[in-house]
Amino acid sequence: GTDEDAIIETLTKLNVSQRQQVLITYKSTIGRDLIDDLKSELSGNFERVIVGLMTPTIMYDVHELRRALKGAGTDEGCLIEILASRTNEEIRHINENYKLQYGSTLEDDIVSDTSSMFRRVLVSLATGNRDEGTFVDEALAQQDAQCLYEAGEKKWGTDEVQFMSILCTRNRCHLLRVFDVYRGIANKDITESIKSEMSGDLEDALLAVVKCLRNKPAYFAERLYKSMKGLGTDDSTLIRVMVSRSEIDMLYIRREFLATYGKSLHSFIKGDCSGDYRKVLLRLCGG
Repeated sequence: GTDEDAIIETLTKLNVSQRQQVLITYKSTIGRDLIDDLKSELSGNFERVIVGLMTPTIMYDVHELRRALKGAGTDEGCLIEILASRTNEEIRHINENYKLQYGSTLEDDIVSDTSSMFRRVLVSLATGNRDEGTFVDEALAQQDAQCLYEAGEKKWGTDEVQFMSILCTRNRCHLLRVFDVYRGIANKDITESIKSEMSGDLEDALLAVVKCLRNKPAYFAERLYKSMKGLGTDDSTLIRVMVSRSEIDMLYIRREFLATYGKSLHSFIKGDCSGDYRKVLLRLCGG
């Protein structure tokens, strides 16, 4: 039999680069591939978490994007979550590795699998070309806010291209200022306008962009909450966020979760999952 507790205990104590070292050492001392061995011994969601932990961070994103595009049906939520939340540098590494791994570019796969304005937003995010400076141009901020207002609230119909070009290219500090100015002009928050002006995947994508700019841990806390509340669990999202953020901002995500929903992430996972799957997620959650 397999000692699952030992696997959980060992792997959750290490960070991602140490786990890569374990893979190499395992192969050189035992002459077998650890991931293959784990896959043959484990199953279900528990296996997905463990294999996720053993995968280098960028490759994990690459596999998830591929699954989202090439699996049964498109997982739009996964595409939005990864592309809206990663840095330019992470996006560049994702693009390089995606091409190496699958022979096609991420952009080509997005184009063949999605459509209309939603496709354009994903392609824009997938270029990893957002301004990452901190300069706020006050005159441009006023102009951008006015542009967004005129592209949405002010007229019948929506000029989605304006929303996309401003929200997907400007730097974070600048956009936070734009959102403040926007509230003054439109008398409502930019997220309210996006919700009333757009729908479906496009709405989700632009909301995710705004939320990640404002407070990334809060965005992930919301993703986790929605993956567990109500009937059934969205295990793909739960696993992806827990695995991909465990060494980046899990502490902050936990804090935001508690502040927003009045219950700890720990208690939510405990109530929603079971067995070894629950054990390993609780270890990743920590505290």
